Amino acid sequence: MANQLVKNGAGGGSLPPRKISAADRGREGELAAEKALQKAGMSVLSRNFRSKTGEVDLIALDGEALVFVEVKSWPSVGLENLDYGISKKKKERIIETAKYFLSIHREYIDKPVRFDVVYLSPREGACVRFEAAFMEIQ
Repeated sequence: MANQLVKNGAGGGSLPPRKISAADRGREGELAAEKALQKAGMSVLSRNFRSKTGEVDLIALDGEALVFVEVKSWPSVGLENLDYGISKKKKERIIETAKYFLSIHREYIDKPVRFDVVYLSPREGACVRFEAAFMEIQ
């Protein structure tokens, strides 16, 4: 289920859009996603949590749920292509990193876990959160 978090106006200046690196776009996207999650009432616990197996962009609490969030910022790709951005391998890395987080932060071990995706698109001027976008299949 997608939740529309933020809808930005188109702007109105006559300057062409500035070109930024993928890394800078990712950082900006993560900050925008963090603000949107906080606005939605979530408490962000960690940003860019890393392990040997991968990285989770944001880790947050949504009520009682512990949420691991992947942020996708694409300048020219629409929502219709979101499936291409998170491969099976990427999902596995996020899940393994979540397990590592739980192994060192035992205080969250009894919380329900969810994997969300936040999609940001300058083209569509949107920040959309997909709750429970994927899960571990046993």
